[in-house]
Amino acid sequence: MGFRLLFFIVFLFIIELYAFQAFKTILKDKWFLIGYAVLSLAILIYIIYGFMNFDRSVGQTKQTMFVMGLMLVVYVPKIVLALVLLGEDIFRLVMGSVNYFVENSNEGFLPSRRKFVSQLGLGLASIPFLSLIYGVTIGKYNYKVIKQRIFFPDLPDAFDGFTITQISDVHSGSFDNADKINYAIDLVNEQNSDMILFTGDIVNTHAIEMHPWVETFNRIKTHEYGKFSVLGNHDYGEYVTWPSQTAKDQNFKEIKDLYGQIGFQLLLNEHTFIKKGKDKIALVGVENWGKNFKQAGDLEKASEGLRGNEFKILMSHDPSHWEYEVKNDDMNYHLTLSGHTHGMQFGIEIPGYFKWSLAQYVYKQWAGLYEHLGRYVYVNRGFGFHAYPGRVGIMPEITVIELKKGGKVA
Repeated sequence: MGFRLLFFIVFLFIIELYAFQAFKTILKDKWFLIGYAVLSLAILIYIIYGFMNFDRSVGQTKQTMFVMGLMLVVYVPKIVLALVLLGEDIFRLVMGSVNYFVENSNEGFLPSRRKFVSQLGLGLASIPFLSLIYGVTIGKYNYKVIKQRIFFPDLPDAFDGFTITQISDVHSGSFDNADKINYAIDLVNEQNSDMILFTGDIVNTHAIEMHPWVETFNRIKTHEYGKFSVLGNHDYGEYVTWPSQTAKDQNFKEIKDLYGQIGFQLLLNEHTFIKKGKDKIALVGVENWGKNFKQAGDLEKASEGLRGNEFKILMSHDPSHWEYEVKNDDMNYHLTLSGHTHGMQFGIEIPGYFKWSLAQYVYKQWAGLYEHLGRYVYVNRGFGFHAYPGRVGIMPEITVIELKKGGKVA
């Protein structure tokens, strides 16, 4: 048994001990406590078994996602509960030390646990518990259409009011509800945008994951100015162990073919022009480039022949590309469209007022619109889900961007 797994098991066991103490303080029914202990032990063993039997030649499956979801639903609330009781233990230790060494009290060293503290801990723990349950039952398919208007002083006149629908991070291997996906495709079509862009991650790992959904995604209607896509980090099959390089290469070829099968033109470190009337804009698409992920994107190659003063929209899956290479590039990419982060599928958003997720501690640009010296990146929160089979606070997104000529953002 590896050290990490051993540490993981010990950590969960400590959390279980604290959680049991909370229930024991509040409830005195012996049979309830025995039942709770047996159920908790069974869940713990199941989760450990699931992690120990993860098959790297297969990668993520619905079974592994269930294990991950179960672990989060069970242990995030218990961690909250344990932290409350740990705080009480520190208080009990301090008070016990004062009573014993300062006041020379004859009472027991540690004061008894207080019932109201356990009740408080359980009340606080119920918040993430109910939220995570919501996330795996409703939140993961609670699609939001987010509309963003962006102003550019040098936007070609013919493109004033031009609309773009963006989807990203489909992760088709995670889907388990055809009706919900069809509903999302209807939402995409209802936007009636001029063009649709798909910024990568059509699968989790294997091309076969998308096969049951090709017909569904073919329902995305033809957009007047085209349907274009780029690759995401998961499209390269980097996260499993392959029997041979040939098998990996074949899967990658099939994944690239998938985009064409659903009617999207895949841009692989290249660009094309979108023409409207007498004006045109350049649409640039790079392969995945991530600070901590595969760096196959070649911005120079994709932009070969373009001029700095031409209006350009860049599709690049990972927003760290914008942070480290794009935003200060002399070529002047006016708007970059990314995805990748999913907003960690967990956070708090009050539109226009507050936005928080653990993603912000990993990515400077993790959800929504960001600007630097008149250059913008929009990070889509993702269409699907991965690892945790749910979404809490950060909902699946269909983005509609309107390009406007001018000097402000709305």
